[in-house]
Amino acid sequence: MSIVRAKKHLGQHFLTDKNIASKIVEALRPQLGYKQVLEVGPGMGILSDFLLQKTDYETYLIDIDTESYEFLGKKYPQLGSRLINADFLELDFAATFNGPLAVIGNFPYNISSQILFKILDNRHQVPEVVGMFQKEVAERCNAKAGSKEYGILSVFLQAYYKVEYLFTVKAGVFNPPPKVLSAVIRMTRNEVQELGCDEKLFWQVVKAGFNQRRKTLRNALSSLINKEKLTDEPMLELRAERLTVNDFVALTNRITETR
Repeated sequence: MSIVRAKKHLGQHFLTDKNIASKIVEALRPQLGYKQVLEVGPGMGILSDFLLQKTDYETYLIDIDTESYEFLGKKYPQLGSRLINADFLELDFAATFNGPLAVIGNFPYNISSQILFKILDNRHQVPEVVGMFQKEVAERCNAKAGSKEYGILSVFLQAYYKVEYLFTVKAGVFNPPPKVLSAVIRMTRNEVQELGCDEKLFWQVVKAGFNQRRKTLRNALSSLINKEKLTDEPMLELRAERLTVNDFVALTNRITETR
């Protein structure tokens, strides 16, 4: 069987180490209740080989790369319609999957943040994510308030998921090797599904705060707050990076009360 060429414009770096592939798949926990797993960007199927050995869930593969799609169709003829040639970022989760699913993958590094925001958009259907990212992105997902890595992505992911940094992966186990270290993280959906605030406003507050992260929140959020009624809110004297997820929820509720 011929091999698939890694394409730079798709951010492809194919994992070649079967032990690491097995570790990634074993990090999934179907006991959380899902019966479907979607692998994003399977390439030549090193993760898929392990996923398809499992009987406690059905595995779906999605790849935008037609060459990968055709290769995988020959390698796994049993998949049928569970092999999807499409852009993950355009996928209609509700129409494609009946019920909850986990998402797994050696994610293309050039669109990793977009992949995470797509998962956030479908968070009510995705109880677990296990994935390989550029190490810097993995650290940002898991960053705590007050650290320089902490930002919009950290807050949004941690608002809805428990994020665990599982292990670091060296460049030599990929073809072609990336110029950066990689890391695998696991995200588990929080048991409490709602944040306890106006979630649309919460997103606006977090984005506005970090988009002007050198300013205090009183200045960064000037278009969102009633300055006359929020004169005594101490959180507004801080920068966005100092606030935890719970702080942002509390601040969103204060803003809502004073509008």
